[in-house]
Amino acid sequence: MTALQIIIEATDGDARAGVVSTARGSFATPCFMPVGTRGAVRAVSTADLEDLGADVMLANTYHLMLRPGADVVAELGGVHGFASWDNHVLTDSGGFQVFSLGADVDDDGVTFRSTYDGSSQRLTPERAVAAQELLGADIQVALDVCPPLPSPPEVVRLAVERTAAWARRAKDAHRRPGQALFCVVQGGLDAKLRAQSARRSLEVGFDGYAVGGLSVGESRAEMLDALAATVAELPPTNPATSWAWATPWAWWSRWRWASTCSTACGPPAWPATGRCSPPRAASTCATPPTLAIQALWTPPARVPSAPAGPAPTCATC
Repeated sequence: MTALQIIIEATDGDARAGVVSTARGSFATPCFMPVGTRGAVRAVSTADLEDLGADVMLANTYHLMLRPGADVVAELGGVHGFASWDNHVLTDSGGFQVFSLGADVDDDGVTFRSTYDGSSQRLTPERAVAAQELLGADIQVALDVCPPLPSPPEVVRLAVERTAAWARRAKDAHRRPGQALFCVVQGGLDAKLRAQSARRSLEVGFDGYAVGGLSVGESRAEMLDALAATVAELPPTNPATSWAWATPWAWWSRWRWASTCSTACGPPAWPATGRCSPPRAASTCATPPTLAIQALWTPPARVPSAPAGPAPTCATC
């Protein structure tokens, strides 16, 4: 029994539409996932997101595990409690951000420096799984290796090998009941490597699949060819998602691929980040800004879970 199920309700060629059911509820696909990088979509409240019809929000493991820390978010009720968000949450593994910072990669994992304080950090498939379990996402994504494009063939092949090995380790480490685990398909622009990566992922077996390693330097035409080679190998019985849609134009003009990816296209690069700024919001409400700032910047061991003031009545509080 998988942690989620998809029911296909309509098809048109390769495109499909359906409903994904999870332990939390259900959402229709194709769908757009707004990006709440640090647990909130910038300048948009969760109430507004719900009114807009958003069913799934993406949160970024890299940022949340570094600040305020996955354990702190867990104490506050996971991303759902942290963000006051009742709908679905998908967390990525943090791998894309790590590799964009020039990290040192080996067969076991990746070493990188925190963008916040410069401290040395280590991320392995097992740690990525553990962090996302603490974050309480409905769907988490296994750590993968994302090479830039163009890259030499041997670099892309090594990324595929490590991604496959890390995916198996992630599945072995995954323990949280009711939480779905997605695997990322890599392979650069090589159609054969794309197919190989997808098949190896299917051999392990995951709740869903993500098309990764795109929108990292290639042309739009190259991206679509690689996407097509990947989608051709993915089963219609599992949800899939693509990180490759950087503009509304690309999303709209390639809706066929968006629909094929079922949970398409999310998340596109827009909005770019979802930074939460409680002090800025607090300055426009009845709660004194100093209280909100104090609550935000209290050391992690003493982060309060109660509102930052007595009997708040406004949405910000």
